[in-house]
Amino acid sequence: MNSLQVWLAIVGGLVLAAVVGHGAWQTRRVGGKPRLPKPSAADAATPGVPDVATVPVAMQPVHQEPSFDSDHVPTEPIPLEDVPGAVPAEAIEQRLVAVPAALNVLARRPVVVPRIDALIDAVARLVPEQSLSGETVLAHWPPSRRAGGKPFLIEGCNRQTQEWETPAAGQSYSELRAGLQLANRLGAVNEIEYSEFVQIIQRFAEPLSAEAEFPDMLDVVARARALDRVAVHHDAQLAMRLTARQGEWPVSWIQQHAARHGFVSGPVPGRLILPGRGDDAPPVLALVFDAQAALAEDPDRSWVSEMSLVFDVPQTPQAEQPFNAWCASGQALAIALDADVNDDEGRPLNAGAFALIREDLDGLYAKLAEFELAAGSPAARRLFS
Repeated sequence: MNSLQVWLAIVGGLVLAAVVGHGAWQTRRVGGKPRLPKPSAADAATPGVPDVATVPVAMQPVHQEPSFDSDHVPTEPIPLEDVPGAVPAEAIEQRLVAVPAALNVLARRPVVVPRIDALIDAVARLVPEQSLSGETVLAHWPPSRRAGGKPFLIEGCNRQTQEWETPAAGQSYSELRAGLQLANRLGAVNEIEYSEFVQIIQRFAEPLSAEAEFPDMLDVVARARALDRVAVHHDAQLAMRLTARQGEWPVSWIQQHAARHGFVSGPVPGRLILPGRGDDAPPVLALVFDAQAALAEDPDRSWVSEMSLVFDVPQTPQAEQPFNAWCASGQALAIALDADVNDDEGRPLNAGAFALIREDLDGLYAKLAEFELAAGSPAARRLFS
């Protein structure tokens, strides 16, 4: 081996060592602390004030300018020990694990099949010339049970039990009925949607030799608008925005910490849910972050700097204490991920703000019950969907 070959071997070894060292450094960097984002001019002007999700006006706390006084330091975790029903801060880990988990430990409810309800449905009667078998009814079942943006249900009166139920094979029905939902979060039923419902049910009734009787369109539309006004003024979805204090989080960190407190993957990317107490129950809470980051192939290399913890008030019974789960889960994630907790305008949320929200929430629960739309009831879940 001549001197040229020796020098080439030495240079090649140095290059190889440099590549290996760089790869090891990159691995340690990714596995270490979250990376710091590059500060922008806007961040420098207004530190710690992110663009946050919307909390309904009825649920917003009294305006309080952010400050660094002795009562509240925005960079410290939320002191929830003053919130009614919360566990003292010294038992924080036990509380944070136990509160969401308690929702899943309780006995699971059986599946509840949606039922026609005269309070929120326009009901049409279908009277056949003779009793119908479940097989016959199902053979002519409408391909879609929606009229425009509104769902409808079909039930039969069981000849043996005289109870209304969803038609099933092996049963016999003396009468049928169809109920069009009068309103949902898309608004009230209009004339076009009601006309579409009438046409669908008439096509369903004809081969069954059943006479269809429909309520008057003007009455239905008037009822729908009145119900929609009630829904608009008594709906609430609370959003708590968690923002990273020191940079960004890998998506895998969010998934791991959320899983510790009972969250599982939701139906869409970027949405983790805390399941309700039933196979048919909507989630108690939803943790929402950037969907594109959630779709990344490697969650360790995909980063986000903020997320929202959302509580859909009408969907869960008050007795299951979903507000406590919302507060506890937010505190858990804020501590674990070193996050600030803000309202929809970027103001820090403290114990006083949570107490005001709870007071408004108790009033909302009372109003919903007054309108026979108690939170978590089948009618409330359908109306506020």
